[in-house]
Amino acid sequence: MTADLAILAVDDEAPSLDELSFLLDRSPLVAHVAVARSATEALRRLHDEEFDSVLLDIRMPGLDGMELARVLGRFARPPVVIFVTAHEDHALEAFEVGAAGYLLKPVDEGRLDRLLRRAVLPSRAALGPAAHAGVQVPPEPGADPRAADVVAVDAGSRTLLVARADIAWVESAGDYVRIHLRDGTSHLLRMPMAALEEHWSDHGFVRIHRSYLVSLRDVSELRSDGGRTEVRVLGETLPVSRRQLHELRDRLVRHVGHNER
Repeated sequence: MTADLAILAVDDEAPSLDELSFLLDRSPLVAHVAVARSATEALRRLHDEEFDSVLLDIRMPGLDGMELARVLGRFARPPVVIFVTAHEDHALEAFEVGAAGYLLKPVDEGRLDRLLRRAVLPSRAALGPAAHAGVQVPPEPGADPRAADVVAVDAGSRTLLVARADIAWVESAGDYVRIHLRDGTSHLLRMPMAALEEHWSDHGFVRIHRSYLVSLRDVSELRSDGGRTEVRVLGETLPVSRRQLHELRDRLVRHVGHNER
């Protein structure tokens, strides 16, 4: 049996990556093998190419394999994730993030073949020729994130990839903005507020003040007291400027009407 699977192998250790790509090249199921030495490079490859499966190590510098798997799970049609690692103690977490397989190094060629047949081929067959149509790919760190579904933020020595859907409101902070997530955490992002307003307007965000951009689905209350108007967003009270009030009310009405249909 032959197939035409496209596989991306990700590992920061050159010998392991070479061995894995060699085994994949030998497989009659695989037509194309690409490699990446980091999660950042993997995201770049995923931006440029379509893959049926990503085989990745767990312990890598920067963004590790588990974090990358969580990002892949947010794709409209995520590739099948298979972990290839020297460590046994991450198996439970691997399946919690949606991995289809967990291979221990050194990789056994027979087990690899069985996993490709069991996990990757059925997924490709179920999706059909449009398997990757409309895939929503997060940007690599350093790329322009304004129109993407995921933004990259620096967190010390790590780069976090944050889904726009997890952001409740954005606050201006000079040359930066602070994005506030629905889980209560926040991160700084070097991006003009006006750029986010322009690119996120069609995705449920509205400017309510020169310093604030909010997600309509997270607005729980709009209230006016005299000449002052405020909104409640995840327990926070944010001011609404007079010039933005009309658009906010209009967008809220349309948002509620759309959700009731």
